[in-house]
Amino acid sequence: MNIISIIPARMGSSRFPGKPMADILGMPMIGHVYKRVKMSNLLNEVYVATCDEEIYNYIESIGAKAVMTSDCHERCSDRCAEAMLKIEKDENKKVDIMVMVQGDEPLTFPEMIDEAVKPMLKDKEIKITNLVADLNTVEEFEDPNEVKVVMDKQNNALYFSREPIPSRKKGILDVPMKKQVCVIPFQRDFLLEYNEMEPTPLEIIESVDMMRILENGGNVKMIPTKYKTKAVDTIEDLDRVIEMMRGDKLYQEYKCQ
Repeated sequence: MNIISIIPARMGSSRFPGKPMADILGMPMIGHVYKRVKMSNLLNEVYVATCDEEIYNYIESIGAKAVMTSDCHERCSDRCAEAMLKIEKDENKKVDIMVMVQGDEPLTFPEMIDEAVKPMLKDKEIKITNLVADLNTVEEFEDPNEVKVVMDKQNNALYFSREPIPSRKKGILDVPMKKQVCVIPFQRDFLLEYNEMEPTPLEIIESVDMMRILENGGNVKMIPTKYKTKAVDTIEDLDRVIEMMRGDKLYQEYKCQ
């Protein structure tokens, strides 16, 4: 079984330009993501997919593998699909599962890869999974940078939104507050099938890739994770992550590598 991870990263973020190279305790954010994902024992290899020479050169400088991709991609999954096909051609080996880990998740734990992938190994009918975690405060629940999700009784996603769902405005305040965590394994052929689909109306409205699957009648299996992470969407997020990283045991293992 050939399981790889691809970390898509680009400098041109509209909300936080240059984000992948933002400094976290003396290391670019993308370096933290790479080193932590690389610690997973389930993965055959880890790559960073980028359209920017600055990121490419940094990744190469730390002895990691980078793949240059088009600068026209609007979605991370498109960049990952291009990179995967290039990797297959270069390595002359077909990928079975591609795990997409966002380049703005510097507190990712390698065990999260296992959590996301193992259900797919047990059930070949599962084409894609997402991790899901609790949101601990109403402030987080109402933050448009956090992608919220509601699920059915089988833990399949019903809907994703940057708005707080389910609604608390009808008087019921104790609602499930869940967020998507962007560790996303795709079965190889499903990734290519997904990228052949046209962007869908709700995907565009919500700015959430996974809506394309739901609107086409597919399932996204949500897998609970016990790990606490924080994505970096703003400078304020970066400050919080820096403080969280100071006490992070995993960081202590790789910081001098």
